[in-house]
Amino acid sequence: MAPPRGPALAGGGRPVNAVPAVLFDRDGTLVEDVPYNGDPRRVRPMPGAAEALAMLRERGVAVGVVSNQSGIARGLLTRAQVDAVNARVEELLGPFDVWEICPHGPGDGCGCRKPAPGLVEAAARRLGVPVGRCVVIGDIGADVDAALRAGARAVLVPTPVTRAEEIDAAPAVAPDLTAAVRLVVAYLDCAGQTVEAGSPA
Repeated sequence: MAPPRGPALAGGGRPVNAVPAVLFDRDGTLVEDVPYNGDPRRVRPMPGAAEALAMLRERGVAVGVVSNQSGIARGLLTRAQVDAVNARVEELLGPFDVWEICPHGPGDGCGCRKPAPGLVEAAARRLGVPVGRCVVIGDIGADVDAALRAGARAVLVPTPVTRAEEIDAAPAVAPDLTAAVRLVVAYLDCAGQTVEAGSPA
């Protein structure tokens, strides 16, 4: 697994860019990846997820989820099932400030399905946060690409499904979720300020 690398997170180290929102991929990042899961009983948090989220919430950083759910378009899931799974995620990991879900399939040509930037842009809009002051944490290249296309920062947390070229291309890589959030927290500490969720730039 690649060691943490995070200089690109700081965006040149300008304190004005301190991060007020962190957006997480869901499957493979916050919870174990169960393909097309519509059963809340199968939700299992990834190691360190609760602790990582607590670190951000304690600092007043907004937390959200941006997730592709193509099982809806494929007829494998209903939106109600996805919502039930999301509710279980919140039961286990606490409330999120925003959820943005793409229900489309790869061939639908939507602007929200990662690696398109739509989910990230929509989440930032709903939070009232400039997208440039958001960080996206995910486990595959599509998460990173969606963040960068939107103008946000990104941290990749590789899993066995992450391709080597995705790791090489990521601007910041951490071995686990806790380490990824520590990169964000370290940047906040370097900026010398505590941000509040939704605070203006």
